[in-house]
Amino acid sequence: MKRTEIEQYIGNQLQIGGCRKYTLTDGRSRGLRGIDVDSGSGLKYTILPDRGMDISLASYKGINLVYLTCSGESHPAFYEPEKAGWLRTFDAGLLTTCGLTYLGSPVTDGDEQLGLHGRYSAIPARQVSDFSGWSGDEYQIKVSGIVEEASMFGNKLRLERQIKTIQGQNSLLITDKVTNFGFSPSPYTILYHMNMGYPFLCEDAELIIDPSNTQCCNDEAGSGLKEFRKIRAPKAGFQEQVFCHTLKADAKDEASVTLQNKKLGIALTIKFNIKQLKYLMQWKMFGQGEYVLGLEPSNVQLKNRKELREENLLPFLQPGETVTNNIEVVIKDI
Repeated sequence: MKRTEIEQYIGNQLQIGGCRKYTLTDGRSRGLRGIDVDSGSGLKYTILPDRGMDISLASYKGINLVYLTCSGESHPAFYEPEKAGWLRTFDAGLLTTCGLTYLGSPVTDGDEQLGLHGRYSAIPARQVSDFSGWSGDEYQIKVSGIVEEASMFGNKLRLERQIKTIQGQNSLLITDKVTNFGFSPSPYTILYHMNMGYPFLCEDAELIIDPSNTQCCNDEAGSGLKEFRKIRAPKAGFQEQVFCHTLKADAKDEASVTLQNKKLGIALTIKFNIKQLKYLMQWKMFGQGEYVLGLEPSNVQLKNRKELREENLLPFLQPGETVTNNIEVVIKDI
């Protein structure tokens, strides 16, 4: 339908999709800003501006798609940067961004103590803006914000994020522009920790992935290498398995991975460019109550900054340099 036709049927845009802004009030989430996006055709998700514009809850036609940890949506004031303290405020959800200057396991890199997976997801965004509106006959739901991981005498990286959904379409496009606004080279590591959960994730789900190369990233992964595509029911004592895939790409350097559940009739595809994000990390954690499949595009292998530096694999952004990452999540009926 054209815009002029649609507007004859409605009194307010929220009747058929859009976004709502609010502040959570209870427990560890008190004071946390939220933005609920409704595509108007089944896809709904929640952006958390105070968690780096990451995305927590996501559902399709009322069916939950993601894993949410026992910590839930936590205010960044509770963030613990030391060692594995990051896990105490890790909510998982559709997207938890890891980085921007380090990720991976805790380590001492030179004189700096680095905790698990970096500080990004505990940094509130500024200049959070809603640019939703009509573009011709398309109503585009667009939310943006700026997140800076920076310190005096330290690295200075700025990430400008826009999340866009077109009303009536069940997809979202994340566009990140990362800039070194300092005057010295800065390490730059980023991993998009995307976490599928029950009921979408269960033994009825299938992982569709076409890697050109797969490596084990922890000891437990070795025993599961031949079955990295297999989805099983929760198991007592399950130990997490982590794999690093290099995916085959098309002529435009675009790669994708899909999780589908034919019983529910849903397929979720993550698309990204391998020139921007070279690897896809896969996190299999099928324990009881901790049942999650992570599908995680990344510009580095899952190694801490010290390991990357020693292996001459640590990316840097030069002063004034900017890179752009695009990740699209598409939901379809099957």
